Amino acid sequence: MRVLVVEDNRNLVANLFEYFDARGYTLDAAPDGPTGLHLAVTVDFDAIVLDWMLPRMDGREVLSRMREAGRDTPVIMLTARDELPDKIAGFRAGADDYVTKPFHLPELEVRLEALVSRARGRGRNKVLQVGDLKLDMGTLEATRGGRSLHLYPACRKLLEVLMQASPAAVTRERLEHALWGDDPPDGDMLRSHIYELRRSVDGPFPVKLIQTLPRVGYRIIAGEAAAGAGGAIE
Repeated sequence: MRVLVVEDNRNLVANLFEYFDARGYTLDAAPDGPTGLHLAVTVDFDAIVLDWMLPRMDGREVLSRMREAGRDTPVIMLTARDELPDKIAGFRAGADDYVTKPFHLPELEVRLEALVSRARGRGRNKVLQVGDLKLDMGTLEATRGGRSLHLYPACRKLLEVLMQASPAAVTRERLEHALWGDDPPDGDMLRSHIYELRRSVDGPFPVKLIQTLPRVGYRIIAGEAAAGAGGAIE
């Protein structure tokens, strides 16, 4: 399980790393709100532990912006605020769970496991849709206009990431990380996979859904919105 910890208390972060590393988790850390937001929307995590009081941008704003960007990663708010209005505000911003300080590390671990398990269960039954394009996350079948599309595994993963974020753009870095983690291959292999994805998703159809946004990345956008958008199309 890969978890992002957005927390400015170095001692707490060190304790979390020591505890979860020993249990086989992979942790990444961000010391402030903007850094946490950047990682949350560009890297795929199984869950995020998000402090409320952060430098430069508080946790609630980080969470709101992350949800607006289309990221549905499970989030546990970690905070000393334990009043009911604070908890309600956190949940309304998009939190999935709420742990107040001080807390016991085994409790946090159990809550993380429960959140990720539920999220994965939801994902297996989920059907992503953009216009007439559908991706069934249970069967991994992609169709457009009712027509089955043949996709290689790498193209299917790219399609999943793009559809989850639609209509927002997805950076090249995030797409590369989705395919290869922290060790992308030499050369522009991403461009080759995008080309193959376009052949399957857009090739036989008059309306093109996949767009290239120069110096940004790619996006999938549906129907009339696609035809009227200003992004360059390859």
